[in-house]
Amino acid sequence: MYAREIVPASLKTQFVIVTLCLSLSVCSDLKVLVRLNDGQITEELLQADSQRDTITLEFKQRDGTLITFLADFQRHVKIFRAFVLGEPERGQTQYQALCFITWLDHREIIPTEAMARLRQKNAHLVRAAEERRGVEELSMNVAVNLTRAGHLSSHIHNVCREAQDLVYTRQDDLKHWLDIGVDGSMFEVLTQKPGTPGLQDCSSTEDPWKPCACSYQLSLEWYPCLLKYCRGQGSRPYKCGIKSCSKGFRFNFYTPHKQLCLWDEDS
Repeated sequence: MYAREIVPASLKTQFVIVTLCLSLSVCSDLKVLVRLNDGQITEELLQADSQRDTITLEFKQRDGTLITFLADFQRHVKIFRAFVLGEPERGQTQYQALCFITWLDHREIIPTEAMARLRQKNAHLVRAAEERRGVEELSMNVAVNLTRAGHLSSHIHNVCREAQDLVYTRQDDLKHWLDIGVDGSMFEVLTQKPGTPGLQDCSSTEDPWKPCACSYQLSLEWYPCLLKYCRGQGSRPYKCGIKSCSKGFRFNFYTPHKQLCLWDEDS
């Protein structure tokens, strides 16, 4: 099954802003220049929505892939979305969407109200993260039903709808959400998953219509991860800036056809 064709990534850059921002009075945007792992420079768009208590980060990679990250503080949810360029000459649609949903620890990124107040003095400065947090390996072994995902976070359908059946989370995250009362009917624990005997990696599978274990890696190269505090003449510290971090994520997941994981051939 293919993910359906979507509009060009150049038109998707403002997608999350249009769908998630309630009004200009509660949303704050910041554009920064960031150097990617391959040395290329991209413009990163950060948005804080104070009313919905969300932070969105979006940027385009050199190959045209559009990466979106959304943190929903109210529901303890992180959403990663990738619009990956397809290979029409190999039977793929123009674009393929992937969506990965994980538990949000509020200590991973600064609060929405702090993000909303961020400003930069030099918009032409290329940013580099102060702390590199390595690559986190995630086994995405639970499928998420989009038609019911609104019970987990109201933002999942808007962000992930192009991904159709390629929306995943982890069993560890599922346990967190069930513990706080989230409806479990939207989740399906996959019997076929990376590491299952007999399930080959997509990189070593020749038949394009055979199921396999796929991997996709992305990096958030610059995001505000901590607040900095300074001490003045008084005894109480005050907020005086932010610390920036970068972090990579490698998602391992089951796909029903290698055709949906052609990028893994070069990994």
